[in-house]
Amino acid sequence: MTENLGITLSGGPTALLELAGVRLLTDPTFDAPGDHPVGERVLVKTEDSVLTEEAVGVVDAVLLSHDQHPDNLDDRGRAYLGTVPLTLVTPSGAERLGGTAQGLKPWEETNVGPLTITAVPALHGPEGAEQFTGEVTGFVLTGEGVPTVYVSGDNASVDLVREIAARFRIDIAVLFAGAARTVFFDGAPLTLTSANAVEAAKVLDAAKVVPLHFRGWQHFTEGPDVLRKEFETAGLTDRLVLLEPGQRAEI
Repeated sequence: MTENLGITLSGGPTALLELAGVRLLTDPTFDAPGDHPVGERVLVKTEDSVLTEEAVGVVDAVLLSHDQHPDNLDDRGRAYLGTVPLTLVTPSGAERLGGTAQGLKPWEETNVGPLTITAVPALHGPEGAEQFTGEVTGFVLTGEGVPTVYVSGDNASVDLVREIAARFRIDIAVLFAGAARTVFFDGAPLTLTSANAVEAAKVLDAAKVVPLHFRGWQHFTEGPDVLRKEFETAGLTDRLVLLEPGQRAEI
């Protein structure tokens, strides 16, 4: 019998994943609502993260899509990395972070307990965005007797999702959505739009889709209502697992 994935949404891109006895935290953000300067611009956090560092408890690893933006790694999240045994991130991120950070190139893998974690490509914006937004990664979790889980990170490219689908049979897709937009790229989305999240779900043929990164920050432009509507229009409501902050699901 296949073991379930337990997932608890804290807020923004931060969620606790529990699979095969392994506890993983995505993109730690714990700061209070407020302004987060990034160069000459400011990202505004609008909601508290429900889980505190203490509430998360001991984790086996952090799955960090990237370290260069505060909506994916804020000040308290950065301090939190110093308390965990392993942070999986991009190679450039590992160089910047030091400590227990381990960089993985696309398609490289490592083991955490009984799970194999494979880094997969991600593009944080339209074609050509990487030189401006920086290196980003997603992850695929595999193991004996457990569902195969894709964690997209800040990826806006459905074409890259197709590459991942060609290599893995995904059961559960944890998709960073929200259609994040800033002044860059004439406001082009830096993460999946709700419509593209639906397209990604179709490409992957995932049995369940759990969106993250769709509320809690001002530059997330498509919230839960838009996600719900797009999945309903596509006839995929039964696949959508739309969590409220603090809510836990077993899927």
